[in-house]
Amino acid sequence: MTAPALHIAGDLRLGAQTLCPGLDLTCPAGAWTVLLGPSGVGKSTLARLIAGLPCPAHLTGGITASDGAPLAGRVTLMAQTDQLLPWASLLDNVTLGARLRGQSPDRTRALELLTRVGLEGYAPRRPGTLSGGQRQRVALARTLMEDRGIVVMDEPFSALDAATRAAMQDLTTTLLHGRTVILITHDPLEAARLAHHAHLMRAGGLHPVALPQTAPPRALSDPATLAAQADLYALLMRSEAPA
Repeated sequence: MTAPALHIAGDLRLGAQTLCPGLDLTCPAGAWTVLLGPSGVGKSTLARLIAGLPCPAHLTGGITASDGAPLAGRVTLMAQTDQLLPWASLLDNVTLGARLRGQSPDRTRALELLTRVGLEGYAPRRPGTLSGGQRQRVALARTLMEDRGIVVMDEPFSALDAATRAAMQDLTTTLLHGRTVILITHDPLEAARLAHHAHLMRAGGLHPVALPQTAPPRALSDPATLAAQADLYALLMRSEAPA
């Protein structure tokens, strides 16, 4: 699979309101681009637009792939909540996309993906029997099952405890290697750990932020990671301060 770069341009608007003006963002191919910012500036809205989901907002420019091909059918979204069907088995949850499209699901591949995310033998179980971290692993397996080159992730780890969050971050970066990933987050440490490129999204527009030169995922204890976290936190505090 060849994952394209993305280019996002224009004003993000909701009716007459401009949520974020003058977007001019390139998300490099095969890398993680992180959008960090306060609530209400349109991060999740932009995630839905990239994923091609229904949304009341619009972008005055557009979202294009570097290879010139349409985005339809090449983007998948991993949301903040796992969105698992409580009455369905884990296997049926992982293969949901194919079944909704009227296709015959590849059950063998789905079982292999459950094994890759550490849930071998769990296929017959229901989501209600799992921990939060295990449920997010199922959601990750479902995301991988779609086999898209572009993956949009909207706060996918925010509901997890700190240790589980770090483990899921490491697993996800491994399993999504080579994909073009756009991660939406409120967490400065998550951005400092996972981003190849990071941007602060606020009402005045989008601003690139500095990151350590080391490759992600960066160690939690690395002084450069912790310094980047502190810098990002300070930027967030300034962006949320009253005018």
